[in-house]
Order: sequence, then structure tokens, then C-alpha cells
Amino acid sequence: MLIDHLSIIGVGLIGGSLARALRKAKLVGRITACNRSEVTLKKAVKLGVIDDYSLNISEAVKGADVIIIGTPLSVSEKILPEIANSISVNAVLTDVGSVKGGIVNKARETLAEKISNFVPGHPIAGTEKNGVEASIEDLFVGHRVILTPLKETSLKAHKLITQMWESVGAEVVDLDVEHHDEVLAATSHLPHMLAYALVDCLAGLQERDEIFKYAAGGFADFTRIASSSPDMWHDICFSNREQLVRTLEIFSTHINHIKKAIEKSESDELLKVFRRAKEARDRFNK
Repeated sequence: MLIDHLSIIGVGLIGGSLARALRKAKLVGRITACNRSEVTLKKAVKLGVIDDYSLNISEAVKGADVIIIGTPLSVSEKILPEIANSISVNAVLTDVGSVKGGIVNKARETLAEKISNFVPGHPIAGTEKNGVEASIEDLFVGHRVILTPLKETSLKAHKLITQMWESVGAEVVDLDVEHHDEVLAATSHLPHMLAYALVDCLAGLQERDEIFKYAAGGFADFTRIASSSPDMWHDICFSNREQLVRTLEIFSTHINHIKKAIEKSESDELLKVFRRAKEARDRFNK
């Protein structure tokens, strides 16, 4: 048994899928959860995702060997003090947030000596669907999980969280906190902003019904992620504000370059951009 008692704070798509996967692999004993909504928790019990629950964070983490923080980013930082006061010095704490800087700073403020058992994490997996009912046991198979261990993080805690993710089929890589947030601003946060902006822009056009009616498969593929949780992505924007704004500025300069090439009929330049993009995408897709 890898984990005797797992506690999940915020049992949604990610937390629920991890619970299912660990249970399938028979690597976890008892799974306790905490959530704002008791309806969600009862649903999680009924689905067999968790064994029991509490609406009180202190009760939910009591006696747990591993605690997963699966709440939205704005909530994660707020609940850290309560978690810190309720867990044992041996309990290992990790999270699944898409931005690491904020929660790491808060952890250093609140965890004191328990910081050695904090292993920040971010699974690069998910769907546009939300909630525990969308959780699946093979969500992480073949996907990367990024860990951002701190200089204070113990080797034992790091090894346990690495094993946990590898046991559910994920490839685990380590990055430092700042580099993680830079990379994710470009590869995840920017694409979501573009998808939301495009759908919102087209929805505001007078001919919007006709536009969506005749939208082809490419539109559906590109904008699928605009069906993701607005609240979650609202939090991500502000949690990674500096990196995201910098990336948006770079993209804005690039899209203006393409716009000018079209305006000035610079055929060679436009073709050059498209060919570079195709080559880069083909290399990535190998």
C-alpha cells in the first residue's frame, strides 16, 4: 500500500480521477474528502470515488498520510493555514494548481517546519468537463505531471509524490517554480485566453448565429477549451498575471506582424510564418 489514508480537499475532475486511479491500482486505503458542497461529496461517495467526507477541513485531513489540495487557486492559498494547523509533521502535502508561485509563497508563510513535506505539483491533464462526475481512472495515463520541489522539500516526500503519480501512468518531471509558471503561461494559459477571446468576440457579432452554425471542425477543436471552468481560469489569470501579460504582449506583437503582412500583401512573409508554424507543429506532434 503506497498511501494508507489519502485526503483530498476539493474533489473535482483532477482529485476524483486521482482517487479512482489509485483505488484501481490498489495503492490507497481510505480516501477522505472535503468540499464546499455536500451534494458533491455525497455524489463522490455514491460513485465510489471516496470513502467518507467532512465539510470541515481540519477533520478531513486529520490522520491523513497524504493531502491533495485540489481547490481553485484563489481558495488553495486561503486554506493553507487551516491545513497547516491540522496535519501531523509527517503528513505529505501536495497540490494540483496550474500556477505555483502564489501557493509556494503562502506555504513558506504558513507551514513552518512542515514545509519539508510540501511537494508542489501540476498534472498536465484534464478535459473541458468539470466536477467529480467527470472523473476517470485513466486521465493521467501518458500525460506529464510537473513537480516543483522546493529547496526545503525532503527527498522522502518528493519520492512519495513522484511514485504516486507514476503509479497512475503519468510521466513525472521536475521544474523550478518560476520556470514552471513561465512555460505554462505560454503553453496553457495563453491558448485558453485565445479560445475564450475568440468565442466571446464571435458571439458578439450581429451574425453570431450564422457564424456558429457554419463553423467547421477546426473551430470546434480550437475553441473546445473555452468550455472549461470560467471561475478556474479567472483565478489562473490573476495568479500568473505577470507571466501571462508578458506572453500576451509577445503574441500581440506577432499577430500584428501577420496583420501587416496581409494588409501590405507581403505574400512571402506570410508564407514564411505559416511554414515555420507547420514545421514546429509537426515536430511537436511526432
